[in-house]
Amino acid sequence: MGTDRAVAVFGAYGHTGRFVVAELRARGLRPVLVGRDPDKLKALAYGGEPYGTGASGTTACATAERASGAYATPPDIRTASVHDPASIGRALDGAAAVINCAGPFATTAAPVIEAALRAGIPCLDVAAEIEANLDTFAHYAERAREAEALIVPAMAFFGGLGDLLATAAMGDWTAADEVHVAYGLSSWHPTAGTRTAGAVSRERRGDGRRIRFTGGRLEHREDAPPTLEWRFPEPLGPRTVIGEFTMADVVTVPSHLVVPEVRTYMTAGAARDLAAPETPAPAAVDGRGRSDQTFLVDVVVRSGGAERRFVARGQDIYAVTAPLVVEAVERVLTGRTRAVGVASAGEMFDAPDFLRALSPHITVEQLSP
Repeated sequence: MGTDRAVAVFGAYGHTGRFVVAELRARGLRPVLVGRDPDKLKALAYGGEPYGTGASGTTACATAERASGAYATPPDIRTASVHDPASIGRALDGAAAVINCAGPFATTAAPVIEAALRAGIPCLDVAAEIEANLDTFAHYAERAREAEALIVPAMAFFGGLGDLLATAAMGDWTAADEVHVAYGLSSWHPTAGTRTAGAVSRERRGDGRRIRFTGGRLEHREDAPPTLEWRFPEPLGPRTVIGEFTMADVVTVPSHLVVPEVRTYMTAGAARDLAAPETPAPAAVDGRGRSDQTFLVDVVVRSGGAERRFVARGQDIYAVTAPLVVEAVERVLTGRTRAVGVASAGEMFDAPDFLRALSPHITVEQLSP
């Protein structure tokens, strides 16, 4: 793949968008910076910091890029808004693919996908919003398949990584009884985008209602989610978790795997962090702009009396989304795909091979055959 391949990043100056831009450049791809605010785009392109640093980790991220020579040739800057569809079309001109990093995805996913379909290029996003991902599958599956287009939603820590792990764990099984995805986060300092996306999701489903996937379908519930103990592998060990802390995996996993029960869990401390309005945004602790947050994703697939288990470990759920989605873009642009239309990570790619490719960023271990 040539180094001149341009990849548009919508929401490039956001917290996750900055990591994605840096990862694209590190891999020899040419990012096209797309967003609403021209000043923030210019600041990202030339290494300035006009709108706050430190707490969001942007200073360290930008400093690392400047030190590595990332700004020697500033990337293209293109202003676009979801309220002006033509502007998105212009922003994608000449791009080989687009990555949507701009939430809330309930607002941005459809306009960006529409522009990608018109441009005839693949579209990937990093949406963790359950409803936004459901909309993508529901509204674009047929159109994308007929157009032989590639759309990969939730190509991120939530939705993408769990799906890859579950798919790898399935192996030669054609169906399973249960998939459990337990998130062991040391803490969770949410970005402003995460808080906004969460508010949009709660508004869409109604205050107080939550979602779970059971009996092969999504259902809304008004009771509180259960609190229970999950035995994570060492060194994390047994931890109190919020059961049915439902994430995008309940959309991605059953979109292509035959499994009637998909449950996701979150360590109680991280859930409290997320819920507390006073929890600050993530702060950088290294030259790559990553926070000190660590994660362990424990995926258990059960069929009959058999169980298969995969575990992934790493640092910073926002930063690790960048290698996930950029690895996906590289595979799309080089034809290493297994599906057409709208497909999740586990269906679109060779899951075990994809996970191996993430080894510089994520440690993956198979704990049971």
